[in-house]
Amino acid sequence: MGRLRTAGPAVVAVAAALGLTVVPSGVGHAAAEPLPPYRPAQDAQKVEGAANTADAPQVQPGKVYTDTMAPGERYYRLNLDDRSSVYVSAVLQPSPGTKIGSSGDGIEVSVMTTGGQECQGSRGRAAFGYGGGARPIGAAGLRALKEDADCQQAGVYYVKVVREAAKGSDQAAWPMELKVSREPGLKTGSAPVPAPSSWPSAPPVAPGSEAVPREGGTGFNDARGLGAGVWRDGLRPGQTRFYRVPVDWGQQLTVSAELAGAKRTKEYASASTGLMVSVYAPYRGLLADKDVSYNGKQASLSLPPTAPVAYENRFASDDAVRSAGTAGWYYVAVTLGEKVAEFTEDATPVPLTLRLNVENKAVPAPPYAESPAKAGFAVEEDDRAAARDGLTEPEALAAADRRRTMGVVAVGGFGTGTVLLLVLGGWVLLARRGRSA
Repeated sequence: MGRLRTAGPAVVAVAAALGLTVVPSGVGHAAAEPLPPYRPAQDAQKVEGAANTADAPQVQPGKVYTDTMAPGERYYRLNLDDRSSVYVSAVLQPSPGTKIGSSGDGIEVSVMTTGGQECQGSRGRAAFGYGGGARPIGAAGLRALKEDADCQQAGVYYVKVVREAAKGSDQAAWPMELKVSREPGLKTGSAPVPAPSSWPSAPPVAPGSEAVPREGGTGFNDARGLGAGVWRDGLRPGQTRFYRVPVDWGQQLTVSAELAGAKRTKEYASASTGLMVSVYAPYRGLLADKDVSYNGKQASLSLPPTAPVAYENRFASDDAVRSAGTAGWYYVAVTLGEKVAEFTEDATPVPLTLRLNVENKAVPAPPYAESPAKAGFAVEEDDRAAARDGLTEPEALAAADRRRTMGVVAVGGFGTGTVLLLVLGGWVLLARRGRSA
């Protein structure tokens, strides 16, 4: 009978110096690599929220901030004008495997006056849900422009962020990302096109074309661009993939997700919340979410179509309709429940298929007083191109920079060539004159 051979101290030392992992012979599988962390925005600034409004730091529209959030309340200060709507989102980023003790654990964001009055319709909330495990979740509060409503004056406002956590939940401070978005108001005396009063609620027939591979991102900042069609990816237990889809005014987004069979380690086991799909508005406010159980075999779910994007939706009483009030990039987050690791091979991604529909033709945008594109509340041709090419936001910005550079080079080259032709032409003309003289 042979002996089990193990690596000697010298081999281990050399391997450690080279950054390698030595796996003893006889070990079937190495431990799964850690899941990639949430990728923060490239231009994010650090900020530290205060426990009260007196010490609240100022945050500005158009900026992204990073902070940490323990259970409790955090405050930030806003200086707002009276000509725009402002959205403030907060994204919690617990590490995979972090203990979530209650389905009510989550985050809440609201905007309030200096007198402590919460602005009408400003509160947004997101929760981890029952058995959902730790994953990035986001919610957004807003100060919306509306005739005869409160919070319409220019001045100081406060953002209140609340992290709710049960006693049995992890109490450590988690990374959090804040984004402040400014949407310009409408031209004086103009009115937006009224929102449709009804629309089909049944999902349309899902696309049946061949799936195209597209790897999702870790969060909102590196979400993979997608359009209507069928897309293929893979998920490990506890992992969340993010995607983004351009949805213009008057359009609806429908999402279906499928999990194929996994490599099971147990025959009879199941995760009650095995597959989760969430849809977020362009300002990162939660629009809809849904989950389904998974036992390592085929599973799927479909979300109802979003409301047709319309300016008037933001004044609706239904949360899902109210969130479909702006055009732009809508985000789809897909999570494979961490409990799936209890009966499948953790290191092997489970095949995921996404089927997306973008229904209806785009209609004209509301009569904005300024362009809303800079803040992400529009769909332009560059956005559609990024979706077709499957680009993340950083990749799309890099591609735009390359196009601008090539344009400058082309123009410069054209100018230089023109000058050379003129010089050569002058020389020829002078030579001819010389010969004639």
